[in-house]
Amino acid sequence: MITSLEDISNFVNNKSFKKILILCGKNSFANSGAKNFFKKIINKEIKLFYKKSEIPILEELIEIIKELKDFKPDLFLAIGGGAVIDYAKIANLIDIRPDLSELIVNYSYPFKKKFTKLAAIPTTAGSGAEVTSNAVIYVDGIKHSFESELLIPDYFFLVPEFLISAPDKIKASAGFDAIAQALESLVSRKSNEKSVEYASKSLRVSVNSFISFINDPNINNATEMSIASNLAGKAISISKTTAPHATSYPFTSLFNISHGHAVSLFFEKFFKFNFDNLKRSETSFDLKKRFDLIFHLFDVKNINDFNSKISLIKKKANLEDDFMKLNINIKKNSENIMRGINTLRLGNNPVSINDKDILEILIEN
Repeated sequence: MITSLEDISNFVNNKSFKKILILCGKNSFANSGAKNFFKKIINKEIKLFYKKSEIPILEELIEIIKELKDFKPDLFLAIGGGAVIDYAKIANLIDIRPDLSELIVNYSYPFKKKFTKLAAIPTTAGSGAEVTSNAVIYVDGIKHSFESELLIPDYFFLVPEFLISAPDKIKASAGFDAIAQALESLVSRKSNEKSVEYASKSLRVSVNSFISFINDPNINNATEMSIASNLAGKAISISKTTAPHATSYPFTSLFNISHGHAVSLFFEKFFKFNFDNLKRSETSFDLKKRFDLIFHLFDVKNINDFNSKISLIKKKANLEDDFMKLNINIKKNSENIMRGINTLRLGNNPVSINDKDILEILIEN
């Protein structure tokens, strides 16, 4: 699963790849060491497209599609975090058309085939986007999802060296995203034996390595978080995410809270809601047994101890969840927040949850 720089060099230098388009973030491409690495690639026509928007938005996606179709690469390389990889996955699969915005909003784009070969190299340990069959895009500030097996990159490479130099805030946000994805996968209505296996393996690694990766990053804990992220991605590719993710998106688009941080804001409260309403579970599996598995993985006895442990992890990672300190007024912005919630993800929650429930959870914060 883990890849050496030599492996990537051998792959990129394959004779069938003459033209390579690299989509990346300017800072992450340089800071990760990827820029210096790809400078050494010769006898290839390489073009860079630097992502500008913090979140994947339709306007920039259209620019990327135009670049891709104009340059006509043999290989499309996405090097960066979840937003970069999501951009590449979508751009490689869709065309610019007058009704594109409408098709995205209605989740009805007619997928046909990929434009070219796509390889993903994450520079964060979080979303596992390099192995997921979904990708997100924001249209007019509201997050929408694409879902198709065709979105999965043809190749992916996990390079721990590329993760170490990321800023602490990015490590914290991305790492919590990996933990949240695995936990949400375990309780998602769509989970199955395989997703439970992936999510459990992910948590066994991430819970022990997350904080050390932030405070004292090295090849060992970078490798562990890279694997944990990848496994969490494989888990949610099957099960999809639930209420914490569904509700996080407007906090990113409205208040510029990074994705994983936004998911962490009210994570414990959603899990408490699900546990307190076990009798209303709409899952095909025993939700109580899934919580027992979660408690075992976190070495706790009950939901309160579990939430205390999550809160401690957030505190150690400096993930602030006090809305006053974050200058977020829930009541004042409630209409826009509720409009931005992703109903597709909300439908995977193990217990049916409505707008009133969500508002109570958010305001209670």
